[in-house]
Amino acid sequence: MSSHAVVIALVEGITEQRFINQILAPVLYPRNIYLSPVVISKPGQKGGDVKFERVKNDIGDHLKQRQDTFVTLFLDFYGIKGDWPEIDEARRQNSAALKAEKFKFGVKNEVQKLFGDYYPEKRFIPYVSMHEFEALLFSDPAILAAQLPANESVIEKILKDCGEPESINDSFQTAPSKRLETLCGRYKKTTTGIAIAEKIGIAKMRQACPLFGAWLDKIEKLGVA
Repeated sequence: MSSHAVVIALVEGITEQRFINQILAPVLYPRNIYLSPVVISKPGQKGGDVKFERVKNDIGDHLKQRQDTFVTLFLDFYGIKGDWPEIDEARRQNSAALKAEKFKFGVKNEVQKLFGDYYPEKRFIPYVSMHEFEALLFSDPAILAAQLPANESVIEKILKDCGEPESINDSFQTAPSKRLETLCGRYKKTTTGIAIAEKIGIAKMRQACPLFGAWLDKIEKLGVA
C-alpha cells in the first residue's frame, strides 16, 4: 500500500497549468497526492491545437518514464480536434455527461492498445473539461459577478438556461470563455480566470460541477491505493 501518489496532468496551456499549480495541487498535498501539470509538447505549437496525434506521444512518454506514477488529462472539450477516438460519437451525445463518458471511453481504449505494457488500465485517468476550464468559474455566480464585474442576474440566467456549469455549450459564440468575454471585455483567462477560481475554491467547483468532482474523487483515491 503506497503512502503517496505522483500524478502527471497533461494540460493544453498556461491557464490550466496555473490552475493546477496555484489552486488544485495545494488542496491535494495533504492527501499525499502530488499533482504536477505538464503542458503538451510539440515544437512550434502551443495550446489550442489539441490533436490526439500530439497528445498520445506525451501520454506514452510519461507512462514509460516511471512506472510508479499516474497520468491524467486536463483538456477542454471545446479545443479537441477531430482525430481523437470516438470524438464524432461523443459530439453526437445530448448531454455533457454522455459526451464526456464517450470521449473518455474512446481515449482509454486507444491508450490501452498503444501502451498496454505500461498498465494504463490502472495508471491512466482520462478527463476532459465540459466544455472549457471557464465553466468551473460559473460554480459561484455571486463571486463571478463581483470579480468580473458583471450583472449576477445575467450569470444566473445562463445557468438556468443551460442547467449547470458543465452544460454551458461550446459554440464559438456561447462557449464559457466567450460568455465571459461578453460579460466583461477585460476578461483574460490566464489572469482574471485564475483570480476568480482562487476566490471560488475547489470545494464549490466540485459541488457545482459533477464531472470535475468525479475526476477529483478518482485522483484523491490514488493517495490511499
